[in-house]
Amino acid sequence: MHPTSTPTLQAHQVSPAPQTSRVQDGPLSIAHGATPAAGAPAGVLSRFAEWTARSPEAPAVIDGAHTWTYREIGTAADAVADALRDRVRPGDLVGVCLDRSAALVVTAVALARLGAVYLPLGPQPGERRVGTVTQDLDMACLIGDPVLLPPRFRTSGQGERNQAGPVDQVVLPLPVVGANAPAQAVAAFADGPGAGARRAPAEAFYAVLTSGSTGRPKAVAVAEAALGTLLDWYRAETGLAPGDRHSLLIGVAFDPHVLELWAGLTSGAALVPAPDEVRWDSEVLTDWWRDAAVSVSIGATPMIEPLLDRPWPSGLTLRHLIVGGDRLRRRPAADVTATVHNAYGPAEATVMATSYAMRGADAAKTEDAESAPPIGGPVPGVTVVVTDDDGRPVPRGTEGELRLGGRCLSLGYLDPELTARRFTTPPADLALPPGVDRLYRTGDRVRMRADGLLEFLGRLDDQVKISGVRIEPAEVAAAFEQDPAVRSAVVVAPRTPDGRTRLVAYVRPAGGATPTAEGLLTAVQAWLPEQAVPSAVGIVDAFPLDANGKVDRPELVRRATEESVSPVPPGPPGPGSSGPAAPSESEVLPDGSTPGERLVLGTVRDLLARPETTLAENFTAAGGTSLIAARLLTAVQRETGVRLRAPELLRQPDLRAVAALVDARRAAADVDPKPGRD
Repeated sequence: MHPTSTPTLQAHQVSPAPQTSRVQDGPLSIAHGATPAAGAPAGVLSRFAEWTARSPEAPAVIDGAHTWTYREIGTAADAVADALRDRVRPGDLVGVCLDRSAALVVTAVALARLGAVYLPLGPQPGERRVGTVTQDLDMACLIGDPVLLPPRFRTSGQGERNQAGPVDQVVLPLPVVGANAPAQAVAAFADGPGAGARRAPAEAFYAVLTSGSTGRPKAVAVAEAALGTLLDWYRAETGLAPGDRHSLLIGVAFDPHVLELWAGLTSGAALVPAPDEVRWDSEVLTDWWRDAAVSVSIGATPMIEPLLDRPWPSGLTLRHLIVGGDRLRRRPAADVTATVHNAYGPAEATVMATSYAMRGADAAKTEDAESAPPIGGPVPGVTVVVTDDDGRPVPRGTEGELRLGGRCLSLGYLDPELTARRFTTPPADLALPPGVDRLYRTGDRVRMRADGLLEFLGRLDDQVKISGVRIEPAEVAAAFEQDPAVRSAVVVAPRTPDGRTRLVAYVRPAGGATPTAEGLLTAVQAWLPEQAVPSAVGIVDAFPLDANGKVDRPELVRRATEESVSPVPPGPPGPGSSGPAAPSESEVLPDGSTPGERLVLGTVRDLLARPETTLAENFTAAGGTSLIAARLLTAVQRETGVRLRAPELLRQPDLRAVAALVDARRAAADVDPKPGRD
């Protein structure tokens, strides 16, 4: 959970600064979380078994009208484990292509009982992405709805007379009711892995994929003890207990999903899967929190942050709200009744390494109430060190790279060479706690304040956050280069005027090829998660170069930034043009356009930072994502009083139809547009 704290700062035990050979002006930027209880943390699976034995009829999953007890989840998991036992061995990686549902929960428990390694991929992870992963990793099978699995896991070319035949599949007795439930679920066993495919380490409990600069995702393996240590703190911090309801809201492929899933199952609480539309609209989210009586929830920063700007909804039972995945720029207002935790942590450090708790009641007492909140101090078992380029700790107040150590660390990547580069041995003269013999280089730029709390400042490298997901622009460029019509690609991440980051790709065509931006974007969607698909593509004859003969990325960022705020006069692009010509004045304000058309088109262009967008384009095809949809719906309601739902937006064939819906609703309600928008 990349750019939350105990109830009091005293729990962040900051050790005295160790002595080093360098002269320092003050305490060093080193801090340690509270020491966990002696001995190994409680086993994750054994905690679930304890609650199943203690309160077998207590609800474990509540999905609308459907409820599964701890006994029922355990029994279903046993049945799934029995169906797989002869095919899946301890230590095998199993890719799980299910959405948030009782079926997903049962699968996670079943794989844990088998000793297999749970690798959540999401319901539709993309054919080519799965193809790459299954080539690089020794994966036993994929579990999912057979209709949604990639083609290679539905049919095989090994049938009689070389005709395609069904892949070896095992039908699994998983629940098939609920908001996101599969119609059917199978374990699909396709062809074997590629040469040199990597297995998970023997101690691995789960694995997740992170972005890779080579164009191929990196797999991180995490041990049960690391997750157990975090869960022990999380339960104590939130008070999660029987009778509570914990959301199952985060995207399945995003590593906080593992925390929310096992937090509920190891506390005797009930998990509540969120319907898909909840992730598109922050107002729908708060209604769902209320209707589902959610008491603890984890949410991505871009979805939660707008809620802190509006009056806090009444009637919520929500006590704790953990926010992560991007830099949080706002503190909760005085009327926010939930404790808001600003969470930070890469997947390589088991979801969450630091935390900062905020309460609305403290808003008036905070001197820097208008400033962005810090990412806090280390949670128990975590050591944080802010270092210079040589890996030496810097004085507090000095910027540097954040390195993490302690029980939080993952086992590393499934690529040993990459693990050796990113997990380093700390300097011998640092007085670190016993067992802190590795430090993970996060690549994040931070500053430790005098009180030991960390402020997040950004990335040291090119890695960026889009809608809460870490993305390597190099991976996005590599995805474009899979197309034979592309000679090379460069992806940059300019910021929009309101501070949001977007991706823009610049592509050099292969000799004789004439690719279009639309065609390239369509093709690349099979390789990338939705957050990694660029908002614009520029087709160029050549890339600008700097004095060293390297691609001048700052120049490309400058071009992309100017294109988003200063339209180029219409006309054909010249040599080396970095994108399509800007829209003409008639396209900016079409003749006879309605107030709804001007509002929708102007807002979408602003949100996508894509001034060439037209009313004839479909919202998602133009680059719209779930989070952008939420912002569009909020803007429409703010400006017109018309409240659309996400499914209504997504059903419309183009933006003109969306605008017509806004105009019709506004006319029916006789709501005048606010001045300044028409």
